[in-house]
Amino acid sequence: MFVGKKYADSVKLIEKNRLYDTNEALALVCQTAKAKFDETIEVHVRLGVDSRHADQQVRGAIVLPHGTGKSVRVLVFAKGDRAEAAKAAGAEFVGDNDLIEKITKENWFDFDVVIATPDMMGAIGRLGRVLGPKGLMPNPKAGTVTMDVAKAVNEAKAGKIEYRLDKTNIIHCPIGKASFGAEKLAENFNTLLGAIIKARPAAAKGQYIKSCVIASTMGPGIKVNGSKLG
Repeated sequence: MFVGKKYADSVKLIEKNRLYDTNEALALVCQTAKAKFDETIEVHVRLGVDSRHADQQVRGAIVLPHGTGKSVRVLVFAKGDRAEAAKAAGAEFVGDNDLIEKITKENWFDFDVVIATPDMMGAIGRLGRVLGPKGLMPNPKAGTVTMDVAKAVNEAKAGKIEYRLDKTNIIHCPIGKASFGAEKLAENFNTLLGAIIKARPAAAKGQYIKSCVIASTMGPGIKVNGSKLG
């Protein structure tokens, strides 16, 4: 497999089989982010659970102290006063059946977060097959199905992220940009890991955090010492 010179140089900075302390790993990941753009820093956590079982699901949402560094476009499904509140809070797109039709007929997805009031969920249900695979379907556990749409919009804009298991029992989440520096990334990382640890299912047995890897968009993975995380 061909790798670029910058990637190859970054790999040389990392001890392949070493498990790094969190602060060391985050300082190193900033060093390995050598692209010409501000790379996103992502965390990949493999958990000792089985996502096939309903009682071992791990899912939730958390507002990162320093946000994600990404500009978020918010779509809100709401009517009346709730729609006005969403607009006032800064949502880019607000509507009801008109937006459902736009998504259905035009295959329109120029948004990053979808929020809905509970009364809209019946109508939105038919969008599940297109929003679901993209991770955009509103969900009460993520705080995106709510009557307080203004609060949800503000949180989304402030850097709220959703964490959830994939089919291989791994959670993938952004924790900011390389330009944040190790200190701010550490605060975001600790907030995310704290939420994941708190969400440990009662049915989970044995070691909960199996592995944790931090990487920039174009950089190599750096292994974090999971035994010190919980």
